[in-house]
Amino acid sequence: MAMLRALSRNIPYLKQQFGALLGNTSTSVKFICGVVLFSYGLSFSEEAVRVISVTPGYLMPSSFWLWTAFTFCFMEIHFWEVLVDIVTVGLCGKLIEPLWGQMEMMTFFAIVNFGVAVITTAFYFILYCCTFNAEYLFSVHIHGLAGYIAGVCVAVKQIMPDLVIIKTPLGKLSNRNVPLTVFFFSVLFKIVGLVDGTYPTMFFSGLIVSWIYLRFYQKHSNGTRGDMADYFTFASFFPNVIQPPIAVLSNVVHTGLVKIGICRKVIRKFDMSNPTGVTVTVPIADQHDMERRRQIALKALSERLSKSAPQKQSTKTLLPLHAPSTSKQQTHSSNVTPQVQLSVIPPNLIQKTEE
Repeated sequence: MAMLRALSRNIPYLKQQFGALLGNTSTSVKFICGVVLFSYGLSFSEEAVRVISVTPGYLMPSSFWLWTAFTFCFMEIHFWEVLVDIVTVGLCGKLIEPLWGQMEMMTFFAIVNFGVAVITTAFYFILYCCTFNAEYLFSVHIHGLAGYIAGVCVAVKQIMPDLVIIKTPLGKLSNRNVPLTVFFFSVLFKIVGLVDGTYPTMFFSGLIVSWIYLRFYQKHSNGTRGDMADYFTFASFFPNVIQPPIAVLSNVVHTGLVKIGICRKVIRKFDMSNPTGVTVTVPIADQHDMERRRQIALKALSERLSKSAPQKQSTKTLLPLHAPSTSKQQTHSSNVTPQVQLSVIPPNLIQKTEE
């Protein structure tokens, strides 16, 4: 009851903040936030949670509750998770939707959540096969936007990888480190009991699905697909120390995915006719994405230069135009007004110079 009273007192403030967050966003963003709020009201019914959430035993044969693969993402049973979902979707509408467009953002939303439902269900089915514990199939309820939050972290890493979020004594935390950092925090919150046991599994599934989609399948305005940049490899999600073994393992997995048709093989062209050397071109690289990142870098550089310009001007000192005068001259000049003396050139000297 105390929590409800505190919440009721802060409703006007929360309404103002969420109004500012969701202002100037598309209808799809507001629709997702509204459905999440509505589903939270249904979360107090156990039957509604069972029908809307994904239950691994009911998603597989012979029940085939396929609609739950599209409705589970809107169900949250903790109010703080609802707030996190709304903030994430709102920031996605502010940052990502202007670059991708409304249709692409909704496509990303649907693909990531559907992939999270399938992979998380397969994970619990494997646990059942290892333990033969039926609770993994019928007592586990998969729900929430944990997978989509992971997808947003991956998208932000792709768009602005070098943006520093916070500086700590251990080093800088940039967008490159956000996905893995949030995943470890989700595991810690699960151990403490702040989130459900499905949260880390959903988050990791969202990382995998969103990275595969953005790396190989996302279609851009210039007709290319994916983003084959070196800073967006799977190993780049990990610290530099363990990136080499992760790169070897990810290459092996990528080769297997290429063989079964999930991922495409990277095609590289070598121009052997170039006398100065070998030119390597990657035809599937997104030139539009590279130009956009170049503009972001130029904007950041111009901001730094504009900040450093006033500091340089303040450190400049004015040099005297004339030699310093003596104390007698200073006292004399303080009492007598300065006069300008014009030197007169003799006429004979002028005639000599003219000749």
